[in-house]
Amino acid sequence: MRLRHAQERDLVGILDIYNRAVLTSTAIWNDTLVDLANRRAWLIDRVSKRYPVMVAVDENADDAVLGYASFGDFRPFDGYRISVEHSVYVAEEARGQGIGGQLVETLFEPARALGKKVMIGAITGGNAPSLALHRRLGFEESGHLRGIGTKFGERLDLVLVQKEL
Repeated sequence: MRLRHAQERDLVGILDIYNRAVLTSTAIWNDTLVDLANRRAWLIDRVSKRYPVMVAVDENADDAVLGYASFGDFRPFDGYRISVEHSVYVAEEARGQGIGGQLVETLFEPARALGKKVMIGAITGGNAPSLALHRRLGFEESGHLRGIGTKFGERLDLVLVQKEL
């Protein structure tokens, strides 16, 4: 496995991971699948803001995307300029190998270089593996919003975690 900045050729793999999460999990609170144009616009937007999109690729399988991570603005108001919200997604078949943690760690230095002081994560309540991963990386729980979303006909909690950079 190798970690690197995402490239145009990675978008199909990123798209597959994203859409699988939409269809099968509560990690993404969207019901609608996206297309390649959506992921391309997302990548262009991130790059234009100097926000990294990192991928883990399998060098033994033509650089197949095993997971990806990025960050963006936490909220679109000036007062939040020191904070970013990150996301990390790992292909189902690649979970449990430490890939998610390595991807998140690649985001810390680029965030610091942009003057960011706090990295935030928003995790579905009950997602024990993600909560444990973030604890291991030094994130602390800073909020628990109960029943604020829905997916698959269920009310969902949102757990906010943050890490001082």
